Amino acid sequence: MPSAILGLLGTRGSASRAEIARVLEISPATVTQVTKNLLVHGLITELEQVPSDGGRPARLLGLVHSAGGAIGAKVTADHVAVVDVGLDGAVRHSTSYPFDPESPTALDRLVDILGAAMDDRGDRHLLGIGVGVPGAVDDQATGIVSAPTLGWNDAQVGPILRSGLGVPVLVENDVNTLAVAERLYGIGQSHSSYLVVTIGRGIGCGIVVDRAIYRGSRGGAGEIGHTPITVDGPLCGCGSEGCLEAHVGEAALVATARERGVVGPRGTVRGLHAAADDGDPDAREIYRHAGELLGRALAGIVHTLDPEIVMILGEGIDAWSHWEPGFEAAFRRHLIASRRGLTYVVEPWAEDKWALGAAALVFASPFDVAGASGDQGRLVRERLHAGQTESRA
Repeated sequence: MPSAILGLLGTRGSASRAEIARVLEISPATVTQVTKNLLVHGLITELEQVPSDGGRPARLLGLVHSAGGAIGAKVTADHVAVVDVGLDGAVRHSTSYPFDPESPTALDRLVDILGAAMDDRGDRHLLGIGVGVPGAVDDQATGIVSAPTLGWNDAQVGPILRSGLGVPVLVENDVNTLAVAERLYGIGQSHSSYLVVTIGRGIGCGIVVDRAIYRGSRGGAGEIGHTPITVDGPLCGCGSEGCLEAHVGEAALVATARERGVVGPRGTVRGLHAAADDGDPDAREIYRHAGELLGRALAGIVHTLDPEIVMILGEGIDAWSHWEPGFEAAFRRHLIASRRGLTYVVEPWAEDKWALGAAALVFASPFDVAGASGDQGRLVRERLHAGQTESRA
C-alpha cells in the first residue's frame, strides 16, 4: 500500500488524504497510518492547505523528489536499455547499449554498462538498480536467471552485478517488472488483481493477485506464450511444438509472411506491418489469425485467474489495429457469460517502459510485504534511511 500511494502522488501530483483513499479505494484510517510512516521516512511532505467540504481544511501531500532514484535496465538478445528514474516515475535519462548475451563476458559487460549509468548520475542518491530479463528468475533478491532466448541457464546475474556494482540489485522477469510499474504508476493503481500481457518477440504475462506479483514456485509464472495451441504445430524456442508463441510471436509472423510472399526472404515484421497498413489481404489475415489465437488462449487464462482487468502492451502493439479484429471476436466468444464484459486496455508502447518497470522494483521494495525483494529490499531501505538522514543534517 505505501508503494501505491507513492505511485499515485508521482503520477497525479499532490493530493489530500481523502483523495488518496477515494482513488485507491482504501479506508481513510489506512491512508492516515501509511502516510504517517511515509512522512517519517521523508518520502512525502505536507504542502499547502486546501478548502474541504466542512470541517478543517485538508492538507495536500506531495513527494519529496530528493528522496532518491533508481536505475532500471531491460536486457534483450541484442541490447540493454537503461533509464535513470526519479521517485515519481519520471525518466530523467535513457540510453541503449549493444549487448551480446551469449558472449563469455556478457555479465562483465552488463556490469560495465550499469556502472557507466551509475557514474552518469553523479552524486544524486541512488537507492538501487532493477534489471528485467526475458526469462525465469528464481527470486528478485538472488537473481539467478534461466532465459533460453538469451542463452542463459542458471546465470548468476544478481550475484555478479551486486559484487561488481556495490549497490542493491533486484532482478525479475521483464513482464513482471511491467506489472510492478502498472501497480505504482499506471492503471494497476486502481485494481487489486490484473494481468499485463505483452506481444512482440514473445508472448508474456505478468500476474498481480491482491496487489502482489504472483511468481509461482520457481519464478516462472505467466509464461502463457508456451500454452499448447496445436498438436504437432511449429517448433517453439522452448523445444516444444505448437505453443502460442510459435504461432504468434514475431518470428512466427515473419516466417508466415515470407511463406505467403507478403515480404521477401529477408523481410521483417516491419515489412509485414507496412503491408497490412497498405491493405494487403494476406498481411491482414496473418495478423487477424494471430489475434484470434491470442484471444482464445487469453480467455482460458482469464477463466483461471479471474482478473479485474487485462492490460495489453509490448513492442508489437503498433500493429494492434490488425490484431484486434481477430482478438476481440475470439476473446469474447470464448469467455463464459459472466466474464464476457471484462475490460481490456491496450496501452501505447515505448521501449523505456521495460526499463522503467525494472526501476519500479527498487521503489516497491521498501514496502514489499510479500518479501519478494528479500535482503536486497532491506538494503534499499537502509540506503533510503541513510539518504534522508544526510539530507536533514
